[in-house]
Amino acid sequence: MSAKNQKKRKDKNIGEKFTRLGLLLVALSLFIALVVFFPVIKKEISYLFHKPNENVSVASSELDSMDFSPDKDIIVAADPLFSIVIPKIGANSKVIADVDPYDPKIYQVELTKGVAHAKGTAYPGEIGNSFYFAHSSDNFYNANRYNSVFYLLNKMEIGDVFYLVYKNEIYRYGVIEKSVVKPDAVEYIKKENDEKLATLMTCWPAGTTINRLVVVGKLIE
Repeated sequence: MSAKNQKKRKDKNIGEKFTRLGLLLVALSLFIALVVFFPVIKKEISYLFHKPNENVSVASSELDSMDFSPDKDIIVAADPLFSIVIPKIGANSKVIADVDPYDPKIYQVELTKGVAHAKGTAYPGEIGNSFYFAHSSDNFYNANRYNSVFYLLNKMEIGDVFYLVYKNEIYRYGVIEKSVVKPDAVEYIKKENDEKLATLMTCWPAGTTINRLVVVGKLIE
């Protein structure tokens, strides 16, 4: 075989190796993307084909649910001491109180247990801003470790309602604001006002930490 043909064969082999390497990298990238976004995709598909019933009653416990009509759909809060219920997106989660929103080592652990209530903010029913957050993930390893309660928070619109259950009392909030902000928009945590507000925040788009999705509700007395 001539030196010219040998060089062509060698170049062809190198080209095939790079092609296989490229395909392997593409497959690996798709696998990582699937791991990151599978929980989100699963939630979206579930919502698309099985939209939760919004016309429901919320009870703080199984015992309290007995006071409702048996013909009425009832959601029993995950924890009568502190929970959040969002009927529109089928969310019902325990809330972890007084979590430091500025210390990742603390809040990343607490977010595996439920939605976090920001330390220093108001409690349900109080004047001021009661702040809640649930990060979807910060990398592909943590994608399935963090709670997915707020994955569908983008479905919420002005006028929709959500509930906070605190010490067996139920507080109903109507959405008055929805926006996408930068990760450093801490003014939503420290918002001072003379109204009874509850702010919900999560990473956006879901499965990333690029921005934050903020939904603000006002207490319906």
